[in-house]
Amino acid sequence: MGGHDLEEAQEKARKLADALRQRPNAPSVKVFSDPAQEEQIWQIRESGLGATANVPGEPLAWPGWEDAAVPPERVGTYLREFRALMDSFGLDAALYGHFGQGCIHCRITFDLFTREGIRQYREFIDRAADLVAYHGGSFSGEHGDGQARGIFLGRMYGAELVGAFHEMKDIWDPRGRMNPDKIMDADPPDQDLRLGPDWRPAEPETFFRFPDDKGSFPRATLRCVGVGKCRRPDDAFMCPSFLATHDEKDSTRGRAHALFEMFRGDFINDAWRSDAVMEALELCLSCRACKRECPVSVDMATYKMEFMHHHFRGRLRPRHHYALALLGYSVPVGNRLAGPVNAIAGNPRLGPWLKRALGLAPQRPLPVFAAEPFTKWLRGYRQPVDADADAVLLYPDLFYNAFEPAVLRAAVRVLNHAGRRVLVPDGPLPEVLPEMHFGFLGLAGRHLEQVLKTLLPFAEQGKAILFVEPSVAALFVEDLPKIHPDDAGARRITERCETLADYLLRLDLDLPQRGGRAIVHTHCNQKAVLKADASERLVAALGLDVEAPEQGCCGMAGSFGYVREHYPISLRIAERHLLPAVRDADADTVIVADGFSCRSQIRDGTGREVLHSAQLLARAIGT
Repeated sequence: MGGHDLEEAQEKARKLADALRQRPNAPSVKVFSDPAQEEQIWQIRESGLGATANVPGEPLAWPGWEDAAVPPERVGTYLREFRALMDSFGLDAALYGHFGQGCIHCRITFDLFTREGIRQYREFIDRAADLVAYHGGSFSGEHGDGQARGIFLGRMYGAELVGAFHEMKDIWDPRGRMNPDKIMDADPPDQDLRLGPDWRPAEPETFFRFPDDKGSFPRATLRCVGVGKCRRPDDAFMCPSFLATHDEKDSTRGRAHALFEMFRGDFINDAWRSDAVMEALELCLSCRACKRECPVSVDMATYKMEFMHHHFRGRLRPRHHYALALLGYSVPVGNRLAGPVNAIAGNPRLGPWLKRALGLAPQRPLPVFAAEPFTKWLRGYRQPVDADADAVLLYPDLFYNAFEPAVLRAAVRVLNHAGRRVLVPDGPLPEVLPEMHFGFLGLAGRHLEQVLKTLLPFAEQGKAILFVEPSVAALFVEDLPKIHPDDAGARRITERCETLADYLLRLDLDLPQRGGRAIVHTHCNQKAVLKADASERLVAALGLDVEAPEQGCCGMAGSFGYVREHYPISLRIAERHLLPAVRDADADTVIVADGFSCRSQIRDGTGREVLHSAQLLARAIGT
């Protein structure tokens, strides 16, 4: 639409809104002309199907009578009678759709788990068909009739026309091979239900408690309703592996369906041992994008961790699982022997051999061990703040503590500049995150208990617990409530945890203005389950023009990009937007990423210096 046509349409909409406001019992009317607001409205509309399927605190809602349409002038009367019909059955539904065209979409709280509920479902849609036919409408205003409504078509078209349908079908498909038993000679709509009274999956004991799904992993797999938002080919956050492969099994929907089939046990009948399910989950980057972007918040990162825990229990694992999940044991040794270990890893002959032996990609550089971890440095550092200054706990995560302590040192200096005294836990903390990501949940649970005992006193004193690594912050903000949903101490810890960027923004510091341009890549876990724009806002507070070229994951995703089989997919994801944008940036453009793995991906792919936002701030304020 051209600019003049758009202005005319907007003016017409405003006049119509003014006219509506003058009517008796006038409705509330708002005209949206701002493009950003228009986009938000359309996103709400497009999310209607998914958002109404799994409403917190309400029974699950299902299709079954989700597409009826009546003449627009009869919509009001029809809706009142339709609502009365639902009330008489004790059912509920959120209504959305194309009301101006008389097409009403909804998902209804049918009980499809019991025989009585299914009998009620059948009776309801039978009476709903009569209601729509009475108003001269269509059972399928926008979609197809299929098996769900095929048996009712006689009420809408009449016996003579349905007979003509049969004759036409017999002429073109005399053997009945083309989509049999759907519109013509349809089976009853309750005959081949996905669930039904025989759907009684085992309820396994799980590490995650699935508090939003009544404590049930099988119930969690019912969340996916097939909207397919995870299958967008571009301009998408989820699902990064689908964006790279365009294979349904690598989409959130494909993985959710594989897990559902595992619990149903028909096509996938080897349960936790299923190699087919493991194959579907293999390329999940645990970016958590689905938790945020999926209209029903399918949480594939959690499902993958839980499945891997059971799948590999009592079995040997791939070599890279041990190499990457058990970093909490190997990394301290690497720090103590930093010189020889780094020399071996960087040797052009020994390095590739070592990586192949561990199941890692030989092309991928390994992180360089620091000879002096951050915690050792802090013990000898005299902080330039009063002893009674407000104190915060800075979490010394494994990655930055062992490999890039300069980031944590910069965080200390920025916090000192803000008048905060920095504390760290006494002694080393056991590592949890890598163990969880590879499904070593028994070990991770024991280590998590030790960490919680250490953090709880700080939380009870009201001290902020700060993280420079977003994925570790997500462990305590997102995962901990799903592991200990009823633990008051765990809840207090979660309430005190935040990223360094979040905390510094709350302080509203008076920062020097440096100007220029910055490319900021935000860690996918931060985008999904933390405050998505905190790092961008912090960089912008320095007066920099911020560009964020990648909407989703960088492709590294923690240790994902280090695995030999994953390396090509990792690069394919990064090369979609992020790496080309960094390469094309001029030399004065600042590259910023707070995620350790994101920084590794950008450095490996472009050779550019990548700063953490803490380092950028430390440079700006001259500490």
